[in-house]
Amino acid sequence: MSKRALISVSDKTGIVEFAGELVKLGWEIISTGGTKATLDTAEIPNVSVDDVTGFPEMMDGRVKTLHPLVHGALLGRRDLATHMEAMREHDIQPIDLVIVNLYPFKETLLAGGSYEEMIEKIDIGGPSMLRSAAKNHAFVTVLTDPTDYAQVLSELTENGETLFETRQQLAAKVFRLTASYDALIADYLGKEIHVTDPERTTLTYDVNQRLRYGENEHQAAVFYQTALPTSYSIAQSKQLNGKALSFNNIRDADAAIKIARDFTDAPTVVALKHMNPCGIGTAETIEQAWDYAFEADPVSIFGGIIVLNREVDAATAEKMHKIFLEIIIAPSYSDEALEILTMKKKNLRLLQLDFSQAEVSKKEMEYTGVLGGLLVQNQDVIVETPAEWTVATKTQPTATQFEALKFAWKAVKFVKSNGILVSNEHQTLGVGPGQTNRVGSVKLALEAAFDKPSALTENAVLASDAFFPFADNIDEIAKSGVKAIVQPGGSVRDQEVIDACDKYGIAMVFTGVRHFRH
Repeated sequence: MSKRALISVSDKTGIVEFAGELVKLGWEIISTGGTKATLDTAEIPNVSVDDVTGFPEMMDGRVKTLHPLVHGALLGRRDLATHMEAMREHDIQPIDLVIVNLYPFKETLLAGGSYEEMIEKIDIGGPSMLRSAAKNHAFVTVLTDPTDYAQVLSELTENGETLFETRQQLAAKVFRLTASYDALIADYLGKEIHVTDPERTTLTYDVNQRLRYGENEHQAAVFYQTALPTSYSIAQSKQLNGKALSFNNIRDADAAIKIARDFTDAPTVVALKHMNPCGIGTAETIEQAWDYAFEADPVSIFGGIIVLNREVDAATAEKMHKIFLEIIIAPSYSDEALEILTMKKKNLRLLQLDFSQAEVSKKEMEYTGVLGGLLVQNQDVIVETPAEWTVATKTQPTATQFEALKFAWKAVKFVKSNGILVSNEHQTLGVGPGQTNRVGSVKLALEAAFDKPSALTENAVLASDAFFPFADNIDEIAKSGVKAIVQPGGSVRDQEVIDACDKYGIAMVFTGVRHFRH
């Protein structure tokens, strides 16, 4: 008895050639619908699944392969006499190879399919056949991906059958596929009825890049992207120059583009090192914004990640080209800028990113892995209204100081806690990230800020990502000459802090919102 293959594919890539070789090897082919039409056109002998089951395809294709003569042929164990006897008794002939693609649920979703279209793209027969064949991989070879055809055909040609290890690998691939497929369906249906915290979550990602190593050279790593791509993401950026991104590059670049999307009103440049901003500048032109960002910390910017939210022009490129940078990210580059930035810098990574989708990206959830679990939260993208902030002190901020406070508050959100940031109205001046006590962060930020020319610090203000627990922070700030502070408020010692500000003539504004970033 010849071996039989069941083929039902929406992706016809290579299927005619593969089926033709199977026929040469003496296999009988069973097919369905469009696959049969394709094979018939190519004059490859095959029989319809209807002829096998003796039951017509019905209900607009919803019922065609859900039949014992199909699933019995896939699930029957060839090493059990009882199974083989049952197959003989019911005239079930084994199926030894299955090639199936699933209905294009994901593709239809990305194309904006209606609810009715999405429901019809939920495949039932395909996953059922794949799961049956994969479960019985001791005897059945199952294929879902045209890239695996060559290996299977080679083994069949050389050995008359596939290797057990190959069947194991292909079976595991099937269950990864069906799990991902079901995860997309569950997510879609959940969103349709606005489920926000389901009793279980199944996430699905596709490989974007296999990395040389992870955070350190002894750590293995892979970069996965969401199955439904996010346009404003490093995964979807276009690399125009340079080496492949590393694990740390990707994390830093991701942090940098999250900062940049909060500064949309004016040309802005973000410089980032080790997940913390080291310079942010905003101006009327992207060149001036670069000058401000560079001036903010010309030491730390060396080897940094740069994001520009406007096209990179030649003048800005000339300035950036003078120093060593790891990555530059922008919505576009002029031809002249590209020529300048790539000149003698084959390793400089240049990424082009779709900034028009920046706002949409804020809807994604944030996932943080912990041992034995996963933390899930909304992104910190709350819309704040400075007009509703409260001035807690007797001293009122000047108009210039208030503009600087707004800038500082927007920027400090991206500094690792305990986070302190000093700025004027258009650039950061000093950043104090991640210290184990807040006064330590205050000292770092002030030291960096007031190491600069007095013209820059004349209107300097300070932002704190969370409340000040003690008045000693204000004592340190007062020594520097900073005359305006923005912070969330909410400490049991708020009054002590307010009194200290009043003592030194410092204006302090409460926002009522905390921005921890661990």
